[in-house]
Amino acid sequence: MILPLFRRLPRIQPGRRGRASCGRRARGSALETKQEPPLAEAVRRLQGVRVWVVEDDPEWRALVAEELVLHGAVVRGIGSVEALYRELAVDACDIVVLDVVLPGEDGLSAARHLRRIGDMGIVMVSGRGSAADMAQGLSAGADCYLAKPLELPVLVAALHSLHRRMAARAGSAYRETAEPARAAAPAPDTGTGWSLRAGGWELCSPNGQSLALSAAERAVLQELFRAPGSPVSRERLIAALTSTPHDFNPHRLEVLVHRLRTRVRDATHLVLPLRALRGAGYLLVPVQS
Repeated sequence: MILPLFRRLPRIQPGRRGRASCGRRARGSALETKQEPPLAEAVRRLQGVRVWVVEDDPEWRALVAEELVLHGAVVRGIGSVEALYRELAVDACDIVVLDVVLPGEDGLSAARHLRRIGDMGIVMVSGRGSAADMAQGLSAGADCYLAKPLELPVLVAALHSLHRRMAARAGSAYRETAEPARAAAPAPDTGTGWSLRAGGWELCSPNGQSLALSAAERAVLQELFRAPGSPVSRERLIAALTSTPHDFNPHRLEVLVHRLRTRVRDATHLVLPLRALRGAGYLLVPVQS
């Protein structure tokens, strides 16, 4: 008898008939499931949380996505780590639910890379449930390690708890740096019209718009803003992101920069004056007088 990877507990849903639908299944490697309003607000524990589910079994991937959508999450189902990297190059997420055994790059390797390039939450789910396996997953960068077979309400609770801790950490880090920075001297002029405020956690555009930055984005922009008009090498930027630069895949920096440009454009309706220089790194371009 083969045990299911995930199990759903019975649930009574007022005002809803039949089984929940996760929407149309995509033919490609990623499936985004839109939010539905099946549950009362009191139990929509993941309202608005962006969760990317990396699982190579399409049936179980759809089941997990369906359950998370019922709790208010914005879910994208992805079949491989390589497809995850493509998704992250154009869009950000809050938490990745990551299987360990995957085609191509495995979940442990992916967790190490994700931990170096960003600050998203990582929940690792695996049929390997020994103490050694769990320790390996947590050491690779997972915030939480859940063994299969897994009750879906347990996964929902783990995601809710992790997101709550992430929000608390982000608020604490922002206050520790932003509040003293507001009383400090104005940010130096970079000649670009762009500036970093609130201890480097906020990017301000020439048109007065602002964007809250992740820890990785802040580290990269701080290096670039220290040298406006001068090339900053990829090695210097990677060193700002990780304490083990020799293990860092340079492609992850390109993904981070691409995602940052997209977020800046969406938030400010302006293009960040950041230019990639072949063989030299990146350049924050001053405004031509």
